[in-house]
Amino acid sequence: MAQQRVPPTPNNFHLWFKYSLGSASDLKRAVDILVSNKRKFDKTTNQALFDTYIGQQGTEAAVVHKVSQQLHGVMDSAKSYLTAAIADNRTHMEAIDGVAERSEQGVDPKILIENLVSELAQATARAAKLEASFAEKSRELDTIRDSLNKSEQRARTDTLTGLPNRRALEEFFRHVQIEAMERDEPLSILLIDVDHFKKFNDNYGHGVGDQVLRLVAKALRERVREKDLPARYGGEELIAVLPQTDLEGCTAIAERIRRTIADCQFTRRSTGEVLPQITVSIGVGQFQFGESMADLIDRCDRALYLAKKLGRNRVVTELELDRKLAVG
Repeated sequence: MAQQRVPPTPNNFHLWFKYSLGSASDLKRAVDILVSNKRKFDKTTNQALFDTYIGQQGTEAAVVHKVSQQLHGVMDSAKSYLTAAIADNRTHMEAIDGVAERSEQGVDPKILIENLVSELAQATARAAKLEASFAEKSRELDTIRDSLNKSEQRARTDTLTGLPNRRALEEFFRHVQIEAMERDEPLSILLIDVDHFKKFNDNYGHGVGDQVLRLVAKALRERVREKDLPARYGGEELIAVLPQTDLEGCTAIAERIRRTIADCQFTRRSTGEVLPQITVSIGVGQFQFGESMADLIDRCDRALYLAKKLGRNRVVTELELDRKLAVG
């Protein structure tokens, strides 16, 4: 921490202690890459690291504890069933041994066969009962697994648009930025804002505003690739992270999204009224090795603001920010 000039705060101590343990491979890779790229561990970077690798653990602990209790219950039941099965098998073997001993003593074979058949029938019934019990616990495990999957999906999904939320976005970006640096591949982001969104809410109500957001989200989802991540960033802003894509390729995708939305005819569901044209402004930026997601989004946001200033319904890249600065 001293070498990297990291302030000695409780959060930073927590993060770097976990890093020093080496048990969190994602955290170790992220910090090592930042160090190798001579990234400054300023307040923003330190907070982003803590939020990404430490901050979410508290909220997940309750879910983990609940699932742990459920699994313990299932395992205890399975253990008791297994103990019963072992004891039953021992009883069954002793009964067969008894029949064998009686056969050597000259007991009527008919009686021995009847005893043997009776014992086999009882053993079969006990085995069937144990099998049914195991099947029930297996279904409980399936239920727990499904519950976990649904809970995880809900925790990562925006309820209005159905797109991944900020949490899913941050997790995805953390993964792809490390891959981009390790493989020396481009990584880009496009940031979308609905033009005059407040007017839709003010003039037609929030229900129509929600419908507009869902339409834009649908256009975004359908125009990106399977390996990309479209997400809701906040308010009327949507975002997409595009791995293995440079600025030019990301700009082309952003332009297709913009045209698709501009060409849509939007009708109010309740009345059939044709509403004004929906347009979006989009800012595009390419990841620079070692930078944080916040820095990249900040450039996209400034490009987005420039698109609004230039008349909206357009795509602006970070390169135009540089040109405008040069002209200024």
